[in-house]
Amino acid sequence: MEHLEDTWAAQAVHAGAEALSLRRLSGTTFEGDSLPMPGGRAFGGQVLAQSLLAAGHTVDDTRFVHSMHAYFLRAGDTAKPITFEVEQLRDGRSFSARRTHAIQDGKPILSMIASFQLEQEGPEHSVPMPEVPGPDAVASGIDVLAPFEGQPTADFWLHKAPFDVRHVEGSIFLGPDSRPKQYQTAWMRVRTPLDVSPLMHSALLAFGSDQVILEPLLRRHELSWVTPGIAFASLDHAMWWHRPARADEWLLFVQDSPTAQGGRGLTGTWIFSEDGRLVASASQEGMIHLPRNE
Repeated sequence: MEHLEDTWAAQAVHAGAEALSLRRLSGTTFEGDSLPMPGGRAFGGQVLAQSLLAAGHTVDDTRFVHSMHAYFLRAGDTAKPITFEVEQLRDGRSFSARRTHAIQDGKPILSMIASFQLEQEGPEHSVPMPEVPGPDAVASGIDVLAPFEGQPTADFWLHKAPFDVRHVEGSIFLGPDSRPKQYQTAWMRVRTPLDVSPLMHSALLAFGSDQVILEPLLRRHELSWVTPGIAFASLDHAMWWHRPARADEWLLFVQDSPTAQGGRGLTGTWIFSEDGRLVASASQEGMIHLPRNE
């Protein structure tokens, strides 16, 4: 089984790397492909990461991304390439700002503004990381889904998703949390080591954050990814990078959902390195609908 999981990991990370390898069409225009998804709808985290990479490719590599704000506007089609058009908004002494539109069939599917900064000194503080079991003590989502290999959704997460996710409170891949709570903690990392740029590690962190960011909303309402008739979609996504981090090292996602109303729910995430540094924060509002009889 260990050899099989190593093969799956290599396949998944290769698929993710292929999707994030953009083709430059001009100085500020790029093109990329999508991971194959059940249902043919492009994964939002992938489009986020691609949009960030496109923006970053137009910025001097001495400037590191520190924030991103994006709106998901339309569903993307995995069968078609995505064009990324970058607008150079500003290059100041310390900060650079870029707007990226991800486009299919002449229409934007995502619009994002990202800001990049020269490394600078200043006062520092951060919240402490909570005490939770380490990643080696928590079941891998790969092991949870492995018995279902051959089913389209399981096959995507086993063979195409580049992340190993380990839920401290237990996975909600296959069913709801039996003791609903407003928070969750989960360890995550890319499944194999990567020798890539800091920009790519930041993009992968954005990619991975979208994979679990709505789960506190589901968990609080005793829902799961397989609740019959559920419909959900990401509406917007904001992210801040605080300190350097590698996506191929264990990161702890500390998440909650402070409110839900009007068919929308808000979630927030603090992301810690295994040694306790707060490396990033993210927030997202998602649409969530249940069948009327629910």
